[in-house]
Amino acid sequence: MSAVFKREFKAYFSTPIGYIVVAAYWFFLGLYFSLIYSYGSPSVQTVIIAMSTIVVFTVPILTMRLMSEDRRQKVDQALLTAPVKLSGIVFGKFFAAMSVFAIGFAPTVIFEIITAGYVSVNIAVFLYSLLGIMLLGGALISIGMFISSLTESSVISAILTLVINILVLYMSNFASLAKTAFLSGIFEKAAFITVFENFGESIFSVPDIIYFLSITAAFIFLSVRSLEKRRWA
Repeated sequence: MSAVFKREFKAYFSTPIGYIVVAAYWFFLGLYFSLIYSYGSPSVQTVIIAMSTIVVFTVPILTMRLMSEDRRQKVDQALLTAPVKLSGIVFGKFFAAMSVFAIGFAPTVIFEIITAGYVSVNIAVFLYSLLGIMLLGGALISIGMFISSLTESSVISAILTLVINILVLYMSNFASLAKTAFLSGIFEKAAFITVFENFGESIFSVPDIIYFLSITAAFIFLSVRSLEKRRWA
């Protein structure tokens, strides 16, 4: 797994992808923080929650080449026939993408330190909102990685991931289209944005954490199965 992780993490910064994603996160984090700070109510957790829309559009860039590029270049044949576990390959790629994602949110620590110099801050609230964005990112990255494993086209992978990200994040907007109150309730509660916003409101909830972890685990499992299917094809 470590070899795959190093390879994938290095690949992000040997191409413009890693720099573009990190720069986008740092730019919008700085923009949101400066706006909120100028209004006299510095709240880093508010900045983090506001980044959900940016995450939707950047995660497809992070994941579009994770599996599809290897398949297009036929490099996957070497990986699939190597004496390594498929789960190790998948986890190596997943954690590489998560590492770049985490680097993108590193400035929030600096923002919290700056805020603490002027007003009293609740570190637990900040850390909980940061945990929320990491869990959201992990869920979306796992979905994008699975989609990337289904095609050798990075463009198709990015487009499909973007569409699905928008659907799962803003599923609550489609609640009114449901024909029954039961389905409407499911759409409302299952929407990623509904669960994620609880982290910004400091509503500690184990089910919310388990929900994102379950989604992530499910799509990592599907990615492993996708590779396994190609290994035996």
